[in-house]
Parts: sequence; C-alpha cells; structure tokens
Amino acid sequence: MVVIYDNNSLIKHMLSEKLKEETKTYHHETEVALIGRIKAIKDEQDYASLLKMFYSYFGGLEKNIDAAIDTGLMDDYHERRKTSAIADDLQALDADVPPVAGADSLPAIQNHLQALGALYVIEGSTLGGKIISKMIGQKLDAANGEALTFFNSYGEDTVNMWNSFKEKMNAQAQTDEEQAAVIETANSTFKHFAGWIARYN
Repeated sequence: MVVIYDNNSLIKHMLSEKLKEETKTYHHETEVALIGRIKAIKDEQDYASLLKMFYSYFGGLEKNIDAAIDTGLMDDYHERRKTSAIADDLQALDADVPPVAGADSLPAIQNHLQALGALYVIEGSTLGGKIISKMIGQKLDAANGEALTFFNSYGEDTVNMWNSFKEKMNAQAQTDEEQAAVIETANSTFKHFAGWIARYN
C-alpha cells in the first residue's frame, strides 16, 4: 500500500507552526510594548536602559533554562545564550549590568519541554534583531557595532540558527501533551516579558 502524505497537513502538525499560531496574541502584545520602548530612545542612556531590561529578563530566563534543559538534545545550547552579548554592549556604553529577574517575574521552567518553550521566545527574538539594530543605529551615532552585538545576534547565520532550533524542537516534542507543554511555557514567557517591559524603568 502506498501512503501519500499531505505536506500542508504535515506542516500544520509541526510544533513550530502551532507555536506561531497559538502564541500570536501574547507575541503581539510583547512586540507592541517593545517597539514603544525602542521608539522612545533618545540617547545612549535610554539605549542602556533598554539593554538592562533585556539583560535582567533574559538573564533570569536563561538561568532557569540552564537548570532544566537537556543539552544532549540541544547540543548547541551554549552558543544560544544571549546575556554575555548584552553585558558586552552595556560595557561598551559604560553602563552597569543589572541583577536578573526573580522567579515571580518569570515563567515556570522545570523540565526540558518547558525550557524549549522559553528558548523559542529567546531564539525568535533574533529574527527582528537586525531591524532593531538599524533603528537604534539611526537614532544614536554613538551606538556603533560594539554596542549592538546583542541585536546583531548570529549575524549572517541568524536564519540558519533559527531553522536549526525549530528542527530540533519539532523532533523533540511530537505528542499533543508534549507540544502543549512547550506552547504553554512560550505563552507564559511572552506574557511575563510584556509585563516586565511595562514595569521596567
């Protein structure tokens, strides 16, 4: 018997496609809040404040991901950590590195699937990095490449790194229960990030 697969149907069942659809609301809320902060940047101090906001939230998030993720399944995880790049940018601006967010400001991450959900949000943020980098570069002559390493992320490898992450995630969460766990944490990560952006001064 020959089985013919409907590629469109297969794509719809991939976790990365489900995530794109089912996190749309909280993703949009976070994006709107973030764009508002970026548009309000007038000087290096404002830019440093934006970086501190990212460092504190992503720093707390990565700390919790570190404790839960299975690096045997996500073998390039350490290449995907973002806080050291943010710290480098803050140093280039002669700004202090802030403390990381506490547990009450972060999603619950207690296992590998939840870690994938949070990492989906962090990795997805790299796609808009070039646009944000250009926006900030136009606002601040002093914000040269040395202070834009976080938003420039993986550079020319950004799309490849994103596709690689999605492939690994899709292969690791295939049942409805596994996918639901990833989606729930991704939504919680977006929701907490939007709240963090709104509160952070």
